[in-house]
Amino acid sequence: MLHHGDCLKVLPTLPEGSVDLVVTSPPYNLGINYRSFDDTAGRAEFLEWCNAWATEVKRVLADDGSFFLNVGAAPANPLMPHQIVLALTDGPNALFTLQNTFHWIKSITVETRGGEQISAGHFKPINSQRFVNDCHEYVFHLTKTGNVKLDRRGAGVPYQDKSNIARWGHTGGIDKRCRGNTWFIPYDTIMSREKERPHPASFPIALVEQCIRLHGKGAETRLLDPFLGIGSSAVAAKRQGVKEFTGIELDDYYLSVAKERLEAPAERELF
Repeated sequence: MLHHGDCLKVLPTLPEGSVDLVVTSPPYNLGINYRSFDDTAGRAEFLEWCNAWATEVKRVLADDGSFFLNVGAAPANPLMPHQIVLALTDGPNALFTLQNTFHWIKSITVETRGGEQISAGHFKPINSQRFVNDCHEYVFHLTKTGNVKLDRRGAGVPYQDKSNIARWGHTGGIDKRCRGNTWFIPYDTIMSREKERPHPASFPIALVEQCIRLHGKGAETRLLDPFLGIGSSAVAAKRQGVKEFTGIELDDYYLSVAKERLEAPAERELF
């Protein structure tokens, strides 16, 4: 179910407790050039707006649900992600509990045991004498109680050292461990943003898929994205066999792209 409209108007029409997983990435208030949204509000106004839509997210979220909130920053405005999560989790009127904090790594360089340096991923380079390139964003895992169970192995990875499978009793002989809170998920390489990824701040499909796996309800997941954009979360739901998905998008063009992506055969998906 894809809705065209303002999430502050559409969310109140959804039944209470009707979704058990929310994965979204709202505007960051960093002056990004969206088609239908002014991303330059004052700080207090922006946080008040976040509180308004998050209040509705809490209402529609089941008591054992998870809310994965992707928020990025700018080098000159590094506190914004933390100010958003504090606005939603701190004080007597807190909406959520911060249960986990994940770091979405877009680009990284690692040194192998043999001394080789390998760089992988993509980042937006900046020309600055003060700041380094920003190669990661936050994914805050918010819940109503802080006690929501997750399928850690469902989103896990094989052991690097296989001897650990037998050494540690908690493995149960299974070659899969918790991935942890550092997720390296690069964007797919594209040739043209206008033709292949026509949105200034989309996230990868794989990021949403990771949240679906971690949530652990598989096809029975009821997934919501109140800031759908060009539909990465909807495509992730389709790939994961999720039966019930709700997306809300303000911009009619972004919504049309989302619909095209959903209708395209899997072998034609480019982004």
